[in-house]
Amino acid sequence: MPWSKVLKRWVPQVWSFRPWWDFPPALSLLIVLAFLPCAAQQPPSSPAPTPPPPPAPRFVVVLDAAHGGDDTGAHLDSGQLEKNVNLVLNIRLRSLLSARGIQVITTRESDVSVDLTRRAELANHANAAACLSLHASESGTGIHLFASSLAPAEPSRFTAWKTAQAPWITRSLGLAGSVNSAMTQAGFSVTLGRIPLSGMESMTCPALAIEIGPQRDSDHKITAEPDNPDYQARVATALAAAVLEWRSDPTRTEGRQP
Repeated sequence: MPWSKVLKRWVPQVWSFRPWWDFPPALSLLIVLAFLPCAAQQPPSSPAPTPPPPPAPRFVVVLDAAHGGDDTGAHLDSGQLEKNVNLVLNIRLRSLLSARGIQVITTRESDVSVDLTRRAELANHANAAACLSLHASESGTGIHLFASSLAPAEPSRFTAWKTAQAPWITRSLGLAGSVNSAMTQAGFSVTLGRIPLSGMESMTCPALAIEIGPQRDSDHKITAEPDNPDYQARVATALAAAVLEWRSDPTRTEGRQP
């Protein structure tokens, strides 16, 4: 029988009769050595669990149906008020985006008045990846896209409320590019411009005003008003495609975050 087994068998009995300090040094050493293999056979402690990966940044889109309440907006030739046309498009687009798994926040869901400051606050609080301000008009033809005319600026610790959009101008123009691409592919005539945009210039996110004009034929005759259901459905579908394109655009998040 190996010494280790002998010691394991008899040492406990011997230990019960004599204190450990009465053993000769050599025997004490043998006792320790006999128990070392047992300690070595102990299973290793399980490794610490791998922490879960950090959650992906939220992709939130803010839809801003312009006007509302006492602010009727334009009076369209069809007899409709712009505020109502904007709201219908808002609801159409919200449904399409939600069905594609995109979180949507709207500045209004009914015919209520929401001031420009509150609209900007909602977009900023949401940390939106895009804010689309929806409008309708009888002027021009097709789709008009407007970004703020503010000059691009570097991010700073303190930003004036009325020029908060400045550090985001480059990304707002990138968003305009995605919308322009999707609208053109859908067969719409698109006009791009940069103008002063009250309210939107206080938004700290990529922001764009989208105005639906009448659809016209080659003779410039109106074939569909902005409130035409089929026309609006096509516009909403193209805008949803634009948002999906923007979500996968690497320029949306590259570089320093404002």
